[in-house]
Amino acid sequence: MNPPEPPTHTSVAERAARGRAARKRAPRRSHGHFEPPSDRPDPIELLERQARTRVPELVPIRYGRMLVSPLTFYRGAALIMASDLSRTPRSGLTVQCCGDAHLSNFGLFASPERELVFDVNDFDETLPGPWEWDVKRLATSILIAARGNGCSAKRQEQAVLDTVEEYRSAMRRFAAMGSLQVWYSHLDADDTFSQLRSELTPKLARDTEETLAKARTRSSMSAVAKLTHVLDGVLRIRAEPPLIVPIAELAEGEERGEIFDALNDHMRSYVASLERDRRVLIEQFRLLDFARKVVGVGSVGTRDWIALLLGRDEHEPLFLQMKEAQASVLEEFMAPSEFTNHGERVVTGQRLMQASSDICLGWLHAEASGDEEPRDFYVRQLRDWKGSAEIERMTAKGMSAYGRLCGWTLARAHARSGDPVAIAAYLGRGAHFDRAIVAFANDYAEQNQRDYRALAAAAGTGRITAETGV
Repeated sequence: MNPPEPPTHTSVAERAARGRAARKRAPRRSHGHFEPPSDRPDPIELLERQARTRVPELVPIRYGRMLVSPLTFYRGAALIMASDLSRTPRSGLTVQCCGDAHLSNFGLFASPERELVFDVNDFDETLPGPWEWDVKRLATSILIAARGNGCSAKRQEQAVLDTVEEYRSAMRRFAAMGSLQVWYSHLDADDTFSQLRSELTPKLARDTEETLAKARTRSSMSAVAKLTHVLDGVLRIRAEPPLIVPIAELAEGEERGEIFDALNDHMRSYVASLERDRRVLIEQFRLLDFARKVVGVGSVGTRDWIALLLGRDEHEPLFLQMKEAQASVLEEFMAPSEFTNHGERVVTGQRLMQASSDICLGWLHAEASGDEEPRDFYVRQLRDWKGSAEIERMTAKGMSAYGRLCGWTLARAHARSGDPVAIAAYLGRGAHFDRAIVAFANDYAEQNQRDYRALAAAAGTGRITAETGV
């Protein structure tokens, strides 16, 4: 599939006609069903295939985190769902997809203007693809989360309806805007909270205020307090194996020095990927320490590092995350990425989809050394006012409110790279598509439950090893 190309040189009427014509290719009601085909790949085999490219000793942690609940399983099952979505109807309208648009991959962070914004915040799987794949993955995550929180079936479906209805309504609004207006649109967290406050219960309002306040405390300085200690008069990253392992713990003597030098070279390669003004900024910092760090659920086992840098003095720390970028799970079912470096793929997709991106966002390529294969990485700040909703504490009303935020945000992200006029015309004014996605989410939540049980069974028989509580 070709990269998304908004038809800026065709009339609005022609673009709308293209969207309506897509209904013949994939009627909106055709999205409302999922039934696993008889030749569906074994989901555990798909996970095992991913594990072959990951750090072996960390793979059991990934499985253990996936087994915490059906929702955490879903978070780690992007490849499984991509395989399933590849057999579902497609509208033929392409956007820059997130590729893993579940509700936990949205959150708070600081814009370069030091405003707290809400946006999509994970792009490991980003690739041009069908916009409806992102919508289905988001909607199903909402239903699974609402089910896990004990919401009634009616409330589960309402949360999905609210999410998809907001996506559809927002896309209609973006379709009526000029391209620059779409590009400048964003969700300021404080303004959004002020507008929604009257709709929230007192408890939900307090929880939201706490989330906003907590996000503002999550900075490199707070990371220093949590992740470092002074060793022989020098600030070093504290070991918390197996989740955080400094290079001092990974190697000794000459080998340790070689690893540090190689990582320092990688940092220089990363800096070269930045725009000149950002390059000037980062070059004012000096590298102190590196550590391998386990992050997330789906990413566990990839080679992820954190780097501690200092600016003018010890009161100006900067923590960067250097995260391995492998091929997107969508690439097996779509055209391969146009980028030879998967770090650049991630960074480009992030900049396309986000209203405002981290000023430290960049990428690098690490050549093969020893037994290691060549690898791609992207780099960003580890903490920059980052915050996320506590999904497990959400009430039914809170789930609907959060779903609407995610629905609007996803529509804005898609409108930046795709054709909002065509997508809005495809969706229409009524709730036909919304109801179809509720039906799909119910079907796929059941499939996710079966796959979750299959992973638990695989752990029980010893097919896979799962390390829980880590």
